[in-house]
Amino acid sequence: MEAIIETRSLTRRFGAIAAVDHLDLTVARGEIFGLVGPDGAGKTTTLRMLCGLMDPTEGSALVAGHDTAREAQAVKDRIGYMAQRFGLYQDLTVAENMIFYADLFGIEGTEREELTARLLRMTRMDPFRGRQAGRLSGGMKQKLALMCTLLHRPEILFLDEPTNGVDPVSRRDFWAILYELLKDGITIFLTTAYLDEAERCNRVGLMHRGRLIRCAPPDEMKRDTGTATLEGAFIKTIQAAEGAAHA
Repeated sequence: MEAIIETRSLTRRFGAIAAVDHLDLTVARGEIFGLVGPDGAGKTTTLRMLCGLMDPTEGSALVAGHDTAREAQAVKDRIGYMAQRFGLYQDLTVAENMIFYADLFGIEGTEREELTARLLRMTRMDPFRGRQAGRLSGGMKQKLALMCTLLHRPEILFLDEPTNGVDPVSRRDFWAILYELLKDGITIFLTTAYLDEAERCNRVGLMHRGRLIRCAPPDEMKRDTGTATLEGAFIKTIQAAEGAAHA
């Protein structure tokens, strides 16, 4: 399958600490890829480098055919990025936030109207278009952030723990939206702390201490480690990596 994300020895150091250590990774166009691991494993740093928001110390990354360090703007034009923290304007309504971001992306006229209507319908947010963002629930805020991210029709969607702290029903709704986006051919790359969400991905990359120690479909990980759950597979994989490091 066609690769849309490729990294080669991608490394980011902060002083003597390697937050991301020689990461080699390929993500295929149209797949949903989950990056998981303990806190401090390097997931968010990896995501920020792939989005062109942070330059690597060593190595390289290609996203949609563009080098993230040398062609950062070309990368940003082709991706959507949702950070962990809600970054929209709390005092603007849902509709006003969408108008603001459409203006930033240069989306106007009939295209804006049709795309806004489709996104509101898909997320079931149309009844709340007049509500201020600051008065939305956590799940609704994430839906609004996703809609604004999608206004310029990105090829790749980067999501940094998008459902962290969101109630189970809203998490389910959010994933239903992601599956709809997959049907449109959008590639989804996300970090998550929820293993039930990792199970929903086509493939999962497990990071530990800045290194990618395993990358495979969830069922394959469980089968190869002889465990019934993804949690068990991760624990065994991390223990094996720790043992190899000590040896």
